[in-house]
Amino acid sequence: MAAVALENWVERIRTPEIECMSRDEMAALQSKRLVDVVNRVYHNVDFYHRKMKDLGVEPGDIKGIADIDKLPFTTKEDLRDNYPFGLLAIPKRDVVRVQGTSGTTGKLTLASYSQKDIDVWGECVARCLSMAGLSQEDIIHICYGYGLFTGGMGVDFGARALGATVIPMSAGNTTRQMMCMEDFGATAIACTPSYALHLAESLQDAGLINRLQIKTGIHGAEPWTEKMRRKIEEILHINCFDIYGLCEITGPGVAQDCIHHAGLHINVDYFYPEILNPATQEMCADGETGELVFTTLAKEAMPLLRYRTKDLTSIDHSTCKCGRTTPRISQFTGRTDDMKVIRGVNVFPTQVETALLSMGGAVAPHYLMIVERENNMDILTVMVEVDESLFSDEIRKLDALKNKIGAVLKQALGVSARVKLVEPKTIQRSEGKAVRVIDKRGL
Repeated sequence: MAAVALENWVERIRTPEIECMSRDEMAALQSKRLVDVVNRVYHNVDFYHRKMKDLGVEPGDIKGIADIDKLPFTTKEDLRDNYPFGLLAIPKRDVVRVQGTSGTTGKLTLASYSQKDIDVWGECVARCLSMAGLSQEDIIHICYGYGLFTGGMGVDFGARALGATVIPMSAGNTTRQMMCMEDFGATAIACTPSYALHLAESLQDAGLINRLQIKTGIHGAEPWTEKMRRKIEEILHINCFDIYGLCEITGPGVAQDCIHHAGLHINVDYFYPEILNPATQEMCADGETGELVFTTLAKEAMPLLRYRTKDLTSIDHSTCKCGRTTPRISQFTGRTDDMKVIRGVNVFPTQVETALLSMGGAVAPHYLMIVERENNMDILTVMVEVDESLFSDEIRKLDALKNKIGAVLKQALGVSARVKLVEPKTIQRSEGKAVRVIDKRGL
């Protein structure tokens, strides 16, 4: 059975008026909000006051959105240096919630929220869920983590704003997840794409798929490919959507693709995007890949100016087939910080995933990249799960498969890789962000 037909979604979609504004109308709204946010951070956040003074910029120099390039950048290091509340633009007593990164080293990247910030967050996620055809009639099974990580609470806020029923499962315990999906009649799941594939395979192995009512998947928090989307859809017979966000800006709900899957629509009335060349900081043209930079236009507690996300993408300002005029960012090719330079070649995990998925059923899209250095030479090893039955074949057949995978990877990456074949379920599954790369070079 194929994924649910596109036409079944069309009549369910609610398109807020804001998503169909002309570029001039949207620019006027963005300009008004930018002028306001610049005034607020200049007078209430010492960090931005100093940054703007260093650049010789006063609030009066910012007349509208066209002046955004006069403003300073913000980085994750800036957030850590001002941890926990150094970037607040409101009194701490007015902070109703904090969220943070799920990182394992260093200080948290902490974001603070006022009640209005929470309401805006919920509205943005609700728009995304609506883009996926969901409504108050749906039951949304959320298996993103619910702690400081923004995934669980973000989708929860959006589901509530939409009026849908929430199953707040959080991450972990796949057997229990499957039981509740069936028993509660979930019609949508929200989780990382890697965990969605793990769930799909587990449900398939358990023979439960035909007993489920799920029709929609909302997946984000890590890069994934179109082929991975199709694999999840084919197993579960659902439509999958790519939701994007980041803790520093507001968590999930910054952007999502619509039923046409032709890029992720940004909620640009709240988050102004720039695509910049990471080296020169010059604006990229539509369709040109660069680093995504966001300015929050309405956040009260912790507004950010020109936050460098390190996500690599391109942007398209043309009107989408769905009728929305909001600009769309393409699916991410990677991040400036998970890109690995191996023997002078830029390598992204998504390239490995795409190459493996192109090989068909014998090779699973579960892999681990290990980068090491031997005799001053970078060595890339890719562990790949293959069908268990192959290990009963002759050694020469396994060698032939390794050679074939190696050739496909070299063509895709531009650099040779050692291939290690492993049995199914050998590579650790993740219920949060998948670990795709281990770099042992100590760079």
